[in-house]
Amino acid sequence: MEAVFRQTHTLSDIHVDCFGRLKASVLLYLAQEAAGGHCIALHTDWQTLKEQNMFWAIIRHRVQITRIPMKGETITVETWPLPTTRSAFPRSTVAYDEKGQEVFRTIGLWVLMDTRSRKMILPAKSGILVPGTLRGGELAVPGSLVPHGGEGRAERTVGYTDLDINGHMNNTRYMDWVDDLIPSAFHRDHPLKEFTVCYLNEAKEGQKLTLNWNLGEGPVFQMDAHRNNPDGGQERVFSAQLIF
Repeated sequence: MEAVFRQTHTLSDIHVDCFGRLKASVLLYLAQEAAGGHCIALHTDWQTLKEQNMFWAIIRHRVQITRIPMKGETITVETWPLPTTRSAFPRSTVAYDEKGQEVFRTIGLWVLMDTRSRKMILPAKSGILVPGTLRGGELAVPGSLVPHGGEGRAERTVGYTDLDINGHMNNTRYMDWVDDLIPSAFHRDHPLKEFTVCYLNEAKEGQKLTLNWNLGEGPVFQMDAHRNNPDGGQERVFSAQLIF
């Protein structure tokens, strides 16, 4: 089995924003699709894991963008798993344009979850073996983001179109929520250069999240999402940092 898996995509209207540029959420989707395709080849795909009462979940994502691809471009996405750690399965992804020039690069930290308890399963106890490869140039796995209050505030409720096959909000939808906090005029004038997302707790249908954010010098956009617990406390659900 090849250590590196490749997919090719031609960007159409569904992939881009109102300026014809690849959306951040779709960038994550393309990385997710490549990872899924590789998992099929490695016999660690969704259906195989479901039979063992497990599923993949991502807990951190870091992305560096060399150039945002545009509608009509064809890009090739390459992905490969890094050596497994004690608690997670890191995976690197790089995308190239038709000239072979890099357009973006990502590192994702994937974990295995129990479908019933919704708790993380350590790799050593999962029975899942993923051969790791180091090609050089992989991004460092991001650490956790420091909680950030921020001056902006909004509320959103997890809806039907946010959900994936695992019954929770898909990682790509988090980025849509984040991008929606920023006016299109700002997006137009400030192409995204890098972003990090930390997924801290599952978000399920009907849950209301409070989003707090701040746009600082750089420009750097930081945000945190919380939800209320039944005991009256608050729980951090996800956080993000965008560098323009």
